[in-house]
Amino acid sequence: MTEPASISTGIAQRYATAIFELAKEAKKVKAVETDLTALHDAMATSDDFSALINSPIYTRDQQAAAISAISKKMKLSPIMANTLSLMAQKRRLFVLPQLVSSLRDIIAEDKGEVTADVVSAKALTKTQADKLAASLKKTTGKTVTLNQTVDDSLIGGLIVKVGSKMIDTSIRSKLNSLQNVMKEVG
Repeated sequence: MTEPASISTGIAQRYATAIFELAKEAKKVKAVETDLTALHDAMATSDDFSALINSPIYTRDQQAAAISAISKKMKLSPIMANTLSLMAQKRRLFVLPQLVSSLRDIIAEDKGEVTADVVSAKALTKTQADKLAASLKKTTGKTVTLNQTVDDSLIGGLIVKVGSKMIDTSIRSKLNSLQNVMKEVG
């Protein structure tokens, strides 16, 4: 991990821990979860929002005013709205993507859940996804939420990442390992 990335992650984790502790104390964790979904969707779909949090050309006051208006429009909880305002004043909005990720992880850990990133050659059916989640629940002992993506280049099979563990059963990886074995032979 590069040094600036680890600094951003450290900042984000401190904010995430503080938000979680405040939300848990006030029994507002569910509201914060809703806020995280709204913020994630906004970052994914709005170029203007992404520019606001990442661009250094906006002043502190401009960022603070924009964040205040956005918080009201998105109906964010007071805990999240106040945190975003503080982040704007401290010029820390650039860590918002890492904050959302870290806070989701903290909430999931508290609830005994884990997220599995699943990459498949084609979209999994509901039955396949349910069976995979059940199988992973047996392995991890926690409720598993699947984060699914499709990658045609896999040809077939799956790549499943749960925490630091990765299982790659894709045909692409099998062909690559076969190719490496053939290179070693001759």
